[in-house]
This record gives sequence, C-alpha cells and structure tokens, in this order.
Amino acid sequence: MNRNISTWKPDGSGWRARIGVLTHDDSTISESELWTMAPDGVSLHTSRIFFPDLATFADPPGPENATELLARLPLQAIIYAWTVGSYLLGTAGEKELVSRVEQHSNGIPVLMSAPAATAGFRAVEAERIALIHGPFFTDDFDQKGAAYFQERGFEVVHVSHLLPPVEVPHPNTGSVATPAQIYEWVRSHVPSSAQAVFIGGNAVRATGVIAALEEDLRRPVLTANQVSLWYALRAAGTEVGIDDYGQLFKLSRR
Repeated sequence: MNRNISTWKPDGSGWRARIGVLTHDDSTISESELWTMAPDGVSLHTSRIFFPDLATFADPPGPENATELLARLPLQAIIYAWTVGSYLLGTAGEKELVSRVEQHSNGIPVLMSAPAATAGFRAVEAERIALIHGPFFTDDFDQKGAAYFQERGFEVVHVSHLLPPVEVPHPNTGSVATPAQIYEWVRSHVPSSAQAVFIGGNAVRATGVIAALEEDLRRPVLTANQVSLWYALRAAGTEVGIDDYGQLFKLSRR
C-alpha cells in the first residue's frame, strides 16, 4: 500500500534545525524545557558540564570538552544555558568565555541566555524591564543582573529572587520552585511600569507559567530557556512560530 508523506508521525528528526545545549550536570530542567517547546523538525542535543561551584564552573577544560562533543554533530547553534554566568563575568568576561568556547565548536555559534534576553527585550520593544530570578540567586546576583541589563540600555524597574532560598549546587528535585510559586511571586512583585519581565535562571522551570502571566500582566514574559530557544532558532535561520510559550515566539509569524 502506498503511503502519503503526510501520514508519517513526528520522529524527532531535526530537519528544520539541530540545536546543541550546554548545561550543568546537576539539573535536567534546561533540556527538558527546550524539548517541550521545540516545534516539529527541531531537535535538541545536550552535553553536560560538571558543576563544582559558581566560581569555577566556567574554568577550562569543562566547557571546552563538552563543546567539542557537541561540535561533532551537524548543529546550527549551541545554547550555553547559564544566565548567572553572564551576570558574574560581566561584558568582557562573557565575551571571553564565548570566544574561548567557540574555538572548540567547529564554527557553530555559542549563545548565552543573557544576550538572548537582551535581544528578546529589544524584539518586543521593551525599555523598562523587571527581573525575577530563581531562589538560588542572592541579593548580590540580583544587583549584578540589574547592572548587566542597565549597561545594555534598559531601565530596570524591579529586581528580586524567589524565596525561600535554595543552595547552589542544588539537589536535582526536578524544580527549584513550583509553577504556582513563580506565578504568585511575579504577579505580586512586578510593577505596572515594567514593559516586560525576564524570569532568569536556566534551572527555573518557568515556561509553563508564561501564558498565564502574559494574560494577567498584559505584557511580554521572557524566561531563560524560552528566550534561549528563540535566539537559537533565529541564529539557525528557523524562525518558526511556537504556540503557548509567549508573545516572543509569535513575532516569528509577522
């Protein structure tokens, strides 16, 4: 019996784009969120970096070795899922890290989550922003995050991190905060002056609350993994629209 190609079921093939993911070894959240959001024809391929502590996570040779493994695949982009790294390293340190890692990526662009958020804010034309961080952030990390985006020309009208605190590295319990906790924190802390919100921290499972928050707040909501996927799809030349995960993806359909 002859079969039309439309009868074949999705099989995970990356015929639209293949995206690599660099993530730390104590969390499953980035890759599972990215897989959940990825449209048909986009595949995700993960390489893990040992995470001893924040101070040494970016030190050689961990990121380089993980990248070399990914670079053996025919990828269009690699997401380095580490928002707080950009905050801690600052502009110069972030560029140095990306440049160093890209020496091992076989020409594949390496994209960090904070620059992705910067591009996302500009895409939704937001100038006044609110930053909500995971419970593994500290007051110092919050202020470094605010400084990071201020240096890029944004007015940060609010910054805070979820409570109660969670230690880093944290036990891999599947999530560091429930969707209800994230939703309530954002709803109660984001001021009306904010034109968009960024929920920072790739180990925060936050994509499931984007639609509800955007409906209630009536403004764009970005999360670390959501905006990283959006940015990687743009880098891969695959700006396909995605439902349910925020206004940002719908820009691809305009």
